[in-house]
Amino acid sequence: MRTLGAGAVALALSACVTSVPPQSAPTPRPAGVPSSTPAPSAPATRSAASLEMSRYYAKVQADLLRNELMRTDGGGPDTPFGARQLATNFEAIALNDEYTDVGGHYVARTQSSSLHKWNIPVRLGLEFGASVPEAQRAKDRATLSALSAQLGRATGHPISVSDRPNFHVLVLNEDERRAAAPRLTQLIPGLPKAAIRSVVNMPSSAYCLVIASDPDDDGAYTTAVAVIRGEHPDLMRKSCFHEEIAQGLGLANDSPRARPSIFNDDEEFALLTRHDELLLRILYDDRLKAGMQPDTARVIATQIARELMGESS
Repeated sequence: MRTLGAGAVALALSACVTSVPPQSAPTPRPAGVPSSTPAPSAPATRSAASLEMSRYYAKVQADLLRNELMRTDGGGPDTPFGARQLATNFEAIALNDEYTDVGGHYVARTQSSSLHKWNIPVRLGLEFGASVPEAQRAKDRATLSALSAQLGRATGHPISVSDRPNFHVLVLNEDERRAAAPRLTQLIPGLPKAAIRSVVNMPSSAYCLVIASDPDDDGAYTTAVAVIRGEHPDLMRKSCFHEEIAQGLGLANDSPRARPSIFNDDEEFALLTRHDELLLRILYDDRLKAGMQPDTARVIATQIARELMGESS
């Protein structure tokens, strides 16, 4: 997963974050697109395609668990790491973008990036497609509430669940996601067509994604939208909440060497680990500023990593 950079938009996919231009007048929400209003008495009927996706992802999760992946223990004696590894992983994950816009399409191409983070309080909000049942909504609300508290502790930054969100989490089934373009442009006016296509045409190999808006192109996010497949079984869906929201806070890239970490496409870990919480602690240290260039941020992050790990400089 990682952030895609296109002007002031960043995109990140999981299995991605995007920065965007200043906001304009909102457009109306179309029928069938997520709403934060109370659940209807009976969910909308799901299509055959959505039901097939549920069967597919249930098998994916079962296969991952059978191979002892998607760990939820946060790492342990088998996953040691020190200050040098923590600093190296921070550079790879926070100071690089995984995606770039090439001819109107996002492609996986890692490139160096300035540091991105939120300077304003993060207000998380959930929206559900009409076909998402109430029992699933209740689980997702509980996940978001617990994760909000966890992220607040890890970062020291104000992060809460709100009915006036600036970080929107959309849980959509297949047909709802394909019809979500008007809602996306309402949430992030001026969103590039390439970012919209990444949501609408998201391949089955992509479990979820996040788009983050940096309207002044100065490294400071002000709005984000995470899109999570409603067809995922519980653990995969919870994993998407953890990874996409953390990436939308500024940890936009993945690294195959990051361990123990969810910022690694090997799926060994399903949920944020102690290592990942330390990456967030580094990112939101006041010594690191939004928009800081990699060469400057790298030196400061290395010192913070040594402090956190109790190692001498």
